[in-house]
Amino acid sequence: MRWDNLADNPTSPTNTGAGALFTADAVTTRTFDTPEFRGITFHEIRARSIVNRVPGASRMPFEWTVNPYRGCTHACVYCFARKTHSYLDLDTGVGFDSQIVVKINAPELLRSQLASSRWHGAHIAMGTNVDCYQRAEGRYRLMPGIISALRDHANPFSILTKGTLILRDLELLRQAAEVTDVGVCVSVGFVDDGLWRTVEPGTPSPERRLDAVGTLSEHGIDCGVLMAPVIPFLGDHPDQLRATVRAIAAAGATSVTPLALHLRPGAREWYMRWLGQHHPHLVRRYERLYAEGAYAPKWYQRRITRYVHELAAEFGIGPSHRGSARRLPVRQEQRSPLGGPGPTQLTLL
Repeated sequence: MRWDNLADNPTSPTNTGAGALFTADAVTTRTFDTPEFRGITFHEIRARSIVNRVPGASRMPFEWTVNPYRGCTHACVYCFARKTHSYLDLDTGVGFDSQIVVKINAPELLRSQLASSRWHGAHIAMGTNVDCYQRAEGRYRLMPGIISALRDHANPFSILTKGTLILRDLELLRQAAEVTDVGVCVSVGFVDDGLWRTVEPGTPSPERRLDAVGTLSEHGIDCGVLMAPVIPFLGDHPDQLRATVRAIAAAGATSVTPLALHLRPGAREWYMRWLGQHHPHLVRRYERLYAEGAYAPKWYQRRITRYVHELAAEFGIGPSHRGSARRLPVRQEQRSPLGGPGPTQLTLL
């Protein structure tokens, strides 16, 4: 990969318009003349803190996060984190995909915070806002230092990603897993190639992500799959769900957790614009389905979750599911996910 012909421009609020970005100690703006980063601007900052407490943490399965990047070149049209770009006075649409904030001092800052007497070794989740293994990580290489710091302090952590670049750090993950609890989860909401190319244009293919699941598992790193998002009317047909769960099982995933699409402010406007361009006949159906807010109705969430869990039991994903398979005599391929009650959706994000 070439990183020549870059522009290196110290900037200030007066010449970028991104005033809120400059609460950091320093900002350097870079562009790289390579095909994979054409049209993308990187804002390198020296952050003042890197371990952040999650708002409303009592409702979440994690309390503390580390996010070395803001904005994401994965460019998923539904990404719930788009709204956070507005806090920096940056655009939540194209700007979120192309204006990437890089906390270049993240590894050393994390190491310092972990060594503080005020830190008591709580679990740290990564990839919960934007992907820490997006393409920029290939250039900036922040995650090896972050994982090394967590390993050296035996601090438990988890990583959620759509990026196959995580395999670069496989040995570090193995070392960390020897001294603390390490959780890895790969996000694969569907295996439909056409859907992937339109809604997740900057990500590795679902097939490559599932290959990464297999590689992690083969090397002793338990890896689950977050089946997210399940996209109403585009990715929730029984045949699509069956194909996805079958592929997840074949990859050797230890678990599968389905999540229906949710459309928070910032993401909602961008997604609905995309929907109007690509699937205008679905706009009214979405307006009705999401009339009450950002989340699909509980009945929809529960039925999707139940159907996916039944498929997981059928395909033998996870020890808790294998024993329940005998209680599911229904022929799954004939069962619609929109029929019958089910358990409440598991919410991780």
